[in-house]
Amino acid sequence: MKKYFYFLSVLVFFSLASNSQNVEFEKANFPDKKSELKDAKRNIEEADGYFDKSMKEGYRYYNLALPLYQKANTFNPNNALLNYKIGVCFLNSAWKQKALAHLEKAYNLNPNVGANIHDYLGQAYHINMDWDKAIKEFQTYKAQIKSEDKEALAAVEKKINECRTGIELVKTPVLVFIDNAGPEINSQYPDYAPVITADESIMMFTSRRDNTSGGGVDPFDQLYYEDIYISTGENGKWSPAKNMGKPVNTENRHDATVAISADGQKLFIYLDDMTRGSGNIYECEQKGITWTKPEKLNDNINTKFHENSASLSADGNTLYFISNKDGGFGGHDIYKASWDPKKQRWNEAENMGPMINTPYEEYSVFIHPDGKTLYFSSEGHNTMGGFDVFKTVWDDKKKKWSNPENLGYPINTADDDVDFVLSASGKHAYFASYKNDGYGEKDIYMITFITPKNPVLNTEDNLLASLTEPVKETVIAKEVAVPMAQVSILKGTIFDYVTKQMLEADIELVDNQLNQTIATFKSNSSTGKFLVSLPAGKNYGIAVKKDGYLFHSENFDIPASAGYQEYVKDIGLKNIAVGTKIVLRNIFFDFDKATLRPESTSELERLIKLLTDIPTMKIEIGGHTDSKGSDDYNMKLSASRAESVVTYLATHGIDKSRLTSKGYGETKPMATNDTDEGRQLNRRTEFEIKSK
Repeated sequence: MKKYFYFLSVLVFFSLASNSQNVEFEKANFPDKKSELKDAKRNIEEADGYFDKSMKEGYRYYNLALPLYQKANTFNPNNALLNYKIGVCFLNSAWKQKALAHLEKAYNLNPNVGANIHDYLGQAYHINMDWDKAIKEFQTYKAQIKSEDKEALAAVEKKINECRTGIELVKTPVLVFIDNAGPEINSQYPDYAPVITADESIMMFTSRRDNTSGGGVDPFDQLYYEDIYISTGENGKWSPAKNMGKPVNTENRHDATVAISADGQKLFIYLDDMTRGSGNIYECEQKGITWTKPEKLNDNINTKFHENSASLSADGNTLYFISNKDGGFGGHDIYKASWDPKKQRWNEAENMGPMINTPYEEYSVFIHPDGKTLYFSSEGHNTMGGFDVFKTVWDDKKKKWSNPENLGYPINTADDDVDFVLSASGKHAYFASYKNDGYGEKDIYMITFITPKNPVLNTEDNLLASLTEPVKETVIAKEVAVPMAQVSILKGTIFDYVTKQMLEADIELVDNQLNQTIATFKSNSSTGKFLVSLPAGKNYGIAVKKDGYLFHSENFDIPASAGYQEYVKDIGLKNIAVGTKIVLRNIFFDFDKATLRPESTSELERLIKLLTDIPTMKIEIGGHTDSKGSDDYNMKLSASRAESVVTYLATHGIDKSRLTSKGYGETKPMATNDTDEGRQLNRRTEFEIKSK
């Protein structure tokens, strides 16, 4: 009997103890800590002011309330309401995963701590990808919502569907490695919004570091003002990032990366112009080693609303951007505008339509250098939580975009996944994320895609974070479709053939089949560097031109099935002088004939313009073959082809007395005739200046 009474007493004691675990901030609970209690209550009172303001005006004051609440929590960690508020603050911070422990504790201390505790618990389980528990909490919360509150019911149902999507996506993860970009890029401060050149040689990004221009702190959130930083890299290894300085960065103002051109010579940035939240997009250009002052894009892009993200197509002809202006499908939508080369301005923007835009938010748009694959972040479609990264592909035959496809887990998570950019090769992507192992509040990470066409090389092993035991698990993951075989890159330098001085020159990209100029570029005036993106499926003519020099031509015929290639070509421009010879790479003939093909038109027109601009110049057109066929046959074929070019020039206004033709057959090879590549170089048409 005594034993039973003792056991019952112990149960009653622990039951009472359990019911009294919630400790209020009262003197009776802290008789010997009056001063500490006073400080804790003062911190709570000040934090409550920020907390209440955030509940009314938005999340921005939660980060001011959180450290004050945490101080009070250190003094008394067993108060339900305090843990509840800390959990809410964490849910509205970069460190959302930390909310769960506080919300669980708040609920255990007092299940009635807040009317929406089950919603917050659902969010916390959701962000930690504990899908089943999240669904259970959301369903409990849903049962508490009044039937007439359609908006709240729809919102919680969307969260439940996101959890169900998460369950499915996590079952079949994509085959990638995700690695922190390292201390050369990331800092103890927020680092985000990376933009890269097509060849992955330059990265610019936004950071809120203590070396921001002017050293100012934004009174809005008590963080340093944003500045833009730059790093150069190769194969995922980056140099220590440097502040870009003036005129790109300004003092006591936010300067944030938006987009960069494929060649790295145009930078688009975001600036708040009038009132907060109504910022616009500006453009800077690199001139030699310096950058121009940011210039605001025209009214077809910028409005009185919010434009905060953009991406320039590799040919420079289309700008994709984000705006929440009137007339959209939801909050922020994706728009596109074309460039008018005559008026030198962006044309009126067009909404991308309901296939891409949703009633929710779209954000962080990126057009791949292949010109047809668009990546963007969305809260709509089949997201697994927050913003997920999606891709859509333009079908040129059907003239429409494909249904957006979720890139899958672990690229996407239950948190916001934004700022996704992809190299032209499709091998590496970069994005910003909050992770517990990061250097600061948010870091920039590199994604490495692993597919049969894109294996991990042995030399890259040290760049990847998890190449030992986890490999066996990762191998069974599905591949993620990346545009590896859709584009090639031509890059190099342009210089004076004699002096080797680097030159700024115009680069004209032509579709030879259509005889249309696709795009024009310039090489850098200091370095002579250039980069041109060549989407697969076209026969490209490339002409390099500069006043006082003969033009230089290249030809790249890239079939639609071609894999990614990176061509490096250093081009020496020759002065206009007697004896100078130029190969006309974009002169084409029918097979085994002297009939000029229509694809030759653009090249022939360039030659006509040269002869028109210099009316006294006389030239010889020379025809050359490879060594296949008899010497006599090759000599006759080359002579006939050279004469065909002369005839074309003469019938298009050039005095025939200025023109001569000669066939050289196989007698003057430029390369070996033992390979297909060498023979292709030897089959050529060239001209030589005889007098000027």
